[in-house]
Amino acid sequence: MAMSAEVAVRGAVVEALRGDALLMAGLNGLFDGAAGRASAPYGVVGESLAADWGAKEVEGRELTLTVSLFDVGEKPARLAALLTRVDAVLSALEGGEGWRVVSARLLRSRLSRTGARDRWQALADYRLRVVREPSA
Repeated sequence: MAMSAEVAVRGAVVEALRGDALLMAGLNGLFDGAAGRASAPYGVVGESLAADWGAKEVEGRELTLTVSLFDVGEKPARLAALLTRVDAVLSALEGGEGWRVVSARLLRSRLSRTGARDRWQALADYRLRVVREPSA
């Protein structure tokens, strides 16, 4: 049975981010979903939404996926470099488990101080358009 685009592409995103040495050198961990008891700086691949993006003879999905980064410090300077790495990794993403990434684009990003003192959160929402690869 073929894997859904949502599961396959999410898995590919997590694997690609974890596989980037420069990104991981700046993080204590990258989590698929809630981080639990993580120590900053860390990243989370969060919520994902999917919509049909197919054509007459092509099965496709448009996925919106959120990557969040958390850090501590007086200023959020470290997050800027980490966001740049996330963007580079997702822009080069090819796909996974029978789905090919046609495009990956940053939709919006946000940077905010969280409730705790000197804690920062950066969120980046990406749109990934994918098509199912034909079976061999």
